[in-house]
Amino acid sequence: MRSGHGHPGEGASAAWELLLPAASAPARTRGRSLQAALREAVRSGRLPAGTRLPSSRDLAVDLGVSRGLVTEAYEQLTAEGYLRSGRGAGTWVGDAVRSARPGARDLAPRSPGTRADFVPGTPDLALFPRSAWAAAQRAVLAELPHRELGYPDPRGLPRLRTALAELLSRRRGVVADPERIVVVSGVAQATTLLGHVLHARGIRTVGVEDPGSPQHDALYGSAGVAAVPLPLDAEGVAPEPLRASGVRSLVTTPAHQFPTGIACSARRRAELLEWARSVDGLILEDDYDGDFRYDRAPVGALQGLDPDRVAYTGSVSKSLAPGLRLGWLLVPESWTEEVVERKRTMDLGHPALDQALFARFLERGDYDRQLRRCQRAYRERRDALVAALDAHFPGSAVSGIAAGLHVIAALPQRYGPEERFLARVARAGVAVRPLSAYSHAPAAGDGAQDVRLVLGYAHVPPARILEGVRLMAKAVAD
Repeated sequence: MRSGHGHPGEGASAAWELLLPAASAPARTRGRSLQAALREAVRSGRLPAGTRLPSSRDLAVDLGVSRGLVTEAYEQLTAEGYLRSGRGAGTWVGDAVRSARPGARDLAPRSPGTRADFVPGTPDLALFPRSAWAAAQRAVLAELPHRELGYPDPRGLPRLRTALAELLSRRRGVVADPERIVVVSGVAQATTLLGHVLHARGIRTVGVEDPGSPQHDALYGSAGVAAVPLPLDAEGVAPEPLRASGVRSLVTTPAHQFPTGIACSARRRAELLEWARSVDGLILEDDYDGDFRYDRAPVGALQGLDPDRVAYTGSVSKSLAPGLRLGWLLVPESWTEEVVERKRTMDLGHPALDQALFARFLERGDYDRQLRRCQRAYRERRDALVAALDAHFPGSAVSGIAAGLHVIAALPQRYGPEERFLARVARAGVAVRPLSAYSHAPAAGDGAQDVRLVLGYAHVPPARILEGVRLMAKAVAD
């Protein structure tokens, strides 16, 4: 490529290599290709700011294209700010573009470089029913009316809300009115939605279980609501600290508390509802893994006892895949209008195709089959983990009910202190989380406490579970 002075410029010559493929593009796309290639040469820095470009005639000759294509490209990029020109002064690279586009990073939570991963919260993504999901997707695309591709009801498609009401009533004992179900992108959005409505009602604090989900502080904080940690006892959220806290809203996981594994007793359920009525308050029931109970039928949802005081939320994150970003929020009638309006202003509704697909999945019984499949696999993996702990950590104890996707394992004092244990297993390539990581106010370790771990097993095949526990035992024995 010749410079404007008849000498090849280094930047221009390098950029010419990027323009050559565009010059050989099909005739009908050659102009757009040339513009895109020239634009990218400026963005990438191959044509730095201040570089004088060849005349349109010279560049057309070099590339073997018409002068009109080059002139049009120069004019378009000058209008966009990539180039600058003046009558009789030639065409130059402008200084509007400061740097090349950065590469895309993947910020998804992962445990890279591990030989065994017991971090809780993830299902076995290999169990995702690809064939059934693909069949449902094809059927939905073939049958979905064109009007369904418009902006949806912010609550969700009536078809899906009806199917969800049937599912939740049948499996979880929920009092489910389709008019009060809001389809959301997971429990996180349900939590944020309620946080905004609480704030709009003048409520600035919400009680959260301690230990509990580490996400509550950030999710409620984004809505201007402060999370107030509340201690647990053997039956669930302790009633006296709850009453003394002054909060009027509470988030709880009564079917299987995360992370301790406690199942809220019938007496405690009644006490929580009595508290909510006495303060004119609201309970948000997070039923994150209520379908997975291995020793008996799952206990019904708290919401079924008082639909006017309990909002209920769940998702497919543990049963299908968290990447689907699909869940539901069932709210009391007196809260529905405010929640729906907030959902409308937040995102104008959940994607219609995803909703129609999941509705079909529910209607045809595919979701029930998926739950049974997961239940069998996760029960087997829990049994494998408990057996491996018994074999490699004699004297260890697993607490909490036989349910969910994780266990609490208390190891004898000889394996402590906890900090040293965690450092050793990390060096061995085993990813684990201590129970203390889920406390809102971690207690200072005294070096004599048992090592208490929250071990996720759903995403780990039985053979890998055994190998991972063996690696842990070897790491602390060395």
